[in-house]
Amino acid sequence: MPSSPPNSPPPNPASPRGQSAANPAEILTLRALVSTKDAGIIIGKAGRNVADLRESTGVKAGVSKVVPGVHERVLSVTGPVEAVAKAYTLIASQLLSPPAPPSPPQTPPPSPPNQASTLTLRLLISHNLMGTLIGRSGLKIKSIQDASGVRMVAAKEMLPQSTERVVEVIGDAEAIGRAVEEVGRCLVEDWERGVGTVLYHPGAAVDPSLAMQHGTSHVSPRRTNGQMPAFGSGGRRQSLGQHSSLPSAAAVLAPTAAPTSPTSNAANQPIRTQNISIPSDMVGCIIGRGGAKITEIRRLSGSKISIAKQPHDETGERMFTITGTGESNEKALFLLYNQLEGEKERRVGREAMNAGAE
Repeated sequence: MPSSPPNSPPPNPASPRGQSAANPAEILTLRALVSTKDAGIIIGKAGRNVADLRESTGVKAGVSKVVPGVHERVLSVTGPVEAVAKAYTLIASQLLSPPAPPSPPQTPPPSPPNQASTLTLRLLISHNLMGTLIGRSGLKIKSIQDASGVRMVAAKEMLPQSTERVVEVIGDAEAIGRAVEEVGRCLVEDWERGVGTVLYHPGAAVDPSLAMQHGTSHVSPRRTNGQMPAFGSGGRRQSLGQHSSLPSAAAVLAPTAAPTSPTSNAANQPIRTQNISIPSDMVGCIIGRGGAKITEIRRLSGSKISIAKQPHDETGERMFTITGTGESNEKALFLLYNQLEGEKERRVGREAMNAGAE
């Protein structure tokens, strides 16, 4: 199902800039990870539940396609912040009280099962917006919890090959709705920070060569967070510097044609610009001695990569700006991740050796 980038307004004229001053409603796309079973409940038989949800709230809502062997899907809800919050309230109510299967004829109805009183909603939030959501010394996220009655747990690490993190929102349906509204307002007010977010797609591109051939981008100059989908395998959470079992960069680049310069645009592909944040203590491993590593990544990917000289906010992270075609940008992203993971392995190895020596 096509959807707008998460945590951001959709294309004009639906965005606030395309509306009249008399109707300044902010538009938000908020995504969440759901199990395959829960996705079935949300969709309903023949899509009835999700159709009712759209009609009753006015939002656009849908669930990503099933990926064989993957047990998670992505729920996307787009609309004004209040409508998105109402939709998530109704979704939470559905998941807490799924319809009972029909009873066989001429048998007494079964006793109602013990219904869970709380639900864990797993929101997907741009890593670059986490500072906005958490606030200085955690004051913002604490105020959201106090006002809504939920408990919130933010993952420290990003999901594989993405710059999204999971924020768990735990509470009853009404509390979750209140929390979603507060979270949505934070994201809309500070939407610029989310520009360049790499989306998480459960189980996407298990074959790395397919990832390069079929990767697409949703980055655009309009008022959005500019997120683009990433080639990643589903599963555990991971930061840019965390070890993972990714294939080598050579394995990814081998099946594809030689990268083209972003200025040549030989295939008439549009040029896109994407920003990602890298922990400051990992920037050196990407640049390499005398700039050798970053020069090689630029050469192999065909993308232009510039690095901010100073951290862009209080997190101390540095902004990398990647400019090129969708394909060349994805190659650049993979090579950056590959370099970071190699550095993480080396650091873990050194720590293990030092611990053994002691």
